[in-house]
Amino acid sequence: MTAMEFNPQPLPDDIRLDGMAYRPPHWLRNGHVQSVWPTLFRTVSIFEPEREVLTTDDDDELHLDWYRQGSGRLAVISHGLEGHSKRPYVLGLARALMNAGWDVLAWNYRSCGGVMNRQPRFYHSGSTEDLDRVLGHVLARPYGQIALSGFSMGGNLTLLYLAEQGERLDSRICGAVTYSVPCDLAGSAEVLARPSRKVYMTRFLRDLHVKMKEKSEKFPDLIDISDFESIRNFRQFDDRYTAPLHGFRDADDYWRQASALHRLRDIRVPALMVNAQDDPFLSGQCYPQADGILGGHVRAEYPRWGGHVGFVEHARDGLYWSERRAIAFLQNEI
Repeated sequence: MTAMEFNPQPLPDDIRLDGMAYRPPHWLRNGHVQSVWPTLFRTVSIFEPEREVLTTDDDDELHLDWYRQGSGRLAVISHGLEGHSKRPYVLGLARALMNAGWDVLAWNYRSCGGVMNRQPRFYHSGSTEDLDRVLGHVLARPYGQIALSGFSMGGNLTLLYLAEQGERLDSRICGAVTYSVPCDLAGSAEVLARPSRKVYMTRFLRDLHVKMKEKSEKFPDLIDISDFESIRNFRQFDDRYTAPLHGFRDADDYWRQASALHRLRDIRVPALMVNAQDDPFLSGQCYPQADGILGGHVRAEYPRWGGHVGFVEHARDGLYWSERRAIAFLQNEI
């Protein structure tokens, strides 16, 4: 993996750096190493959550993992594409938040978390209606503060949800922290289609193939997986499956409507977006600088290193830099 070609996106010279300096050791100053290290080597010790199954309005299911300790504050964590609530990055943040006094809810998108959902549709980067369903369920409980967090696709989903809600957002939702956010979906799909990113694209398509095969067996008239092996990138996958199953015209229409980039200025609570400059998944558009794009409530930080959902740190307490940054932001900005 370390031998893979890596060509970072050209970024402005005055790009915003981190609010808390992230300086990994030299052997971790590589976007690919940062991106794969936690998946291969990180283990997070945390107690088993309480699992709850939440029914949606269209008779589907969302699987929720609760980590409760009697706090009046709750953090809701949204995972990345083809992730789930037990990924190390989710568990690492959950543990850090609990140590800081929060209850935590980590939820699984439709078809994620080891249980296939019932409907033909699954999930996508703009499926804010499911996050809204989860938050409606949470808001029925006696929490005084609710913070949101999202990684990668979950970061885009979180920011898009806050933007859509705008002034209508429930006052108990106090802010958000997001990492490695592909807020420009079209550009990021183009980056991942490069030959140098083939290892990532192959893994995503392998996992999605398994899911689409199971769905095609349940809904043969709607989902055809013949010649799936010819799919090489997200444009082909989203044109063939994501767009038609979720009411979009095609991949371009989906990416346009589901990208948070041009909705950031509509957010009305403090929100942190941290994208590493060496992230191998993100396009140059995922590093907006202008206040006219970010608006008055989004703080964007672009550390030089960190990869995609990396930000690895070897510390005695087991925390990664991203988790320290999240706690600091929630303590100081909301």
